[in-house]
Amino acid sequence: MTTVLVVDDQPLQRYGFRMLLDSIPETEVLGEAAHGAEAVRMTAELRPDVVLMDVRMPGMDGIEATRRIVAAGDRSRVLVLTTFDLDEYVHAALRAGASGFLLKDARPEELLAGIRAVAAGDAIIAPALTRRLLDEFTRHPPAYGAGRSAADPRLDALTGREREILVAVGRGWTNGEIAAHFVLAESTVKTHVGRILAKIGARDRVQAVIFAYDHGLARPNTP
Repeated sequence: MTTVLVVDDQPLQRYGFRMLLDSIPETEVLGEAAHGAEAVRMTAELRPDVVLMDVRMPGMDGIEATRRIVAAGDRSRVLVLTTFDLDEYVHAALRAGASGFLLKDARPEELLAGIRAVAAGDAIIAPALTRRLLDEFTRHPPAYGAGRSAADPRLDALTGREREILVAVGRGWTNGEIAAHFVLAESTVKTHVGRILAKIGARDRVQAVIFAYDHGLARPNTP
């Protein structure tokens, strides 16, 4: 059973999510929040597996709420709902520690799959969205490389293969794409990714993308 807290300032939107999730035996909606402050409070009280988080809400928005939920160190993970024309919010939510992103027009089965993935400790982010976000980094680069690669001991802990796979993750490749490129089994790639996350101290794949870019291992539009 995956427990969910639904956060959205639109009552009809919350009702729709609840109706969908309540129709699935393996999910349970523990509650609904209409703004970020309420989401932070209810997450601390209810400790849901997944917080389904809207971005733009009155008062405390979804980005600040995500930051506070993640900083609290509880088990709850945040799945943000967004749109392509709100990339700047997605970037900020990445930094805040969100574990995944879906578009609000996602199909019901995509939403359910995303919730299951995030609850299981994975990150859910479409490769196309990852690459679009990296394109945004290009327009506002954080001093690419910045000499951090050589100085960060976390990179020294990676094997050559792990570094190659981290680069691929940073480019937004799926496990299947990585497996095909390096002629590996997907299970082997998943094992490598798990070890990489542990070594660099990343919560999930989304944070690994940020790490790879910030340390000069991946650039947008790299073939």
